[in-house]
Amino acid sequence: MNAPNRSLFLLAAGFLLTACATPPAPLRGRSQWRFDEVQEGKLPAGFTIDATRRAGALASWEVVASATAPSAPKVLALTYPNHKSYDSFNLCWVPGAAFRDGSLSVKLRARSGKEDQGGGLIWRAAGPNDYYVVRLNPLESNLRLYHVIGGTRTMLGSADCAARTGEWHELRIEHRGEWITCSVDGQERLAVRDAALPAAGGIGLWTKADAATEFDDLVAEGAN
Repeated sequence: MNAPNRSLFLLAAGFLLTACATPPAPLRGRSQWRFDEVQEGKLPAGFTIDATRRAGALASWEVVASATAPSAPKVLALTYPNHKSYDSFNLCWVPGAAFRDGSLSVKLRARSGKEDQGGGLIWRAAGPNDYYVVRLNPLESNLRLYHVIGGTRTMLGSADCAARTGEWHELRIEHRGEWITCSVDGQERLAVRDAALPAAGGIGLWTKADAATEFDDLVAEGAN
């Protein structure tokens, strides 16, 4: 390769590396996903199916019709777990979001699951093995907050919280600096301080093991 061509190649490579290294734009103001404009059987733009401690196939997530949806006619649902691993966490998330401080909420309805039920929200996600998660479980009648680092989940807080399979509930978090508050149906249940994941990261939806769950009205209000 002659000198001029080599210079052009290095310049193009530099631009490519810079583009690949550019961090996601921070979420500012209000972003909402109602899923009603998405074709059934598809994922919303920007969402990725993933797993923590993956064992076997990834779960199936898709937009489906739901007559009971808080904002009918469609929801985003984990329709089939496709595996039986109790230790696997199913994710459908937005890596391109950059959420650090602000609020995040979703409405969810547990449909089925023998090992686990319900689900929750993830945020400040650096990848499928590093994020915060809050989840509501009708089988255990509790709300729990964790951080997941390197695929290892550590509980930060737990509260009794009645929830029923087949009923819709609203899950909401506020995260400001090191302080996290978690609410269910408008009632604050947990307030925890944690500094394990200080950087902005992706947001999304979470279930465990064989929990099949519907989600609607995902709302992020960023204050990065």
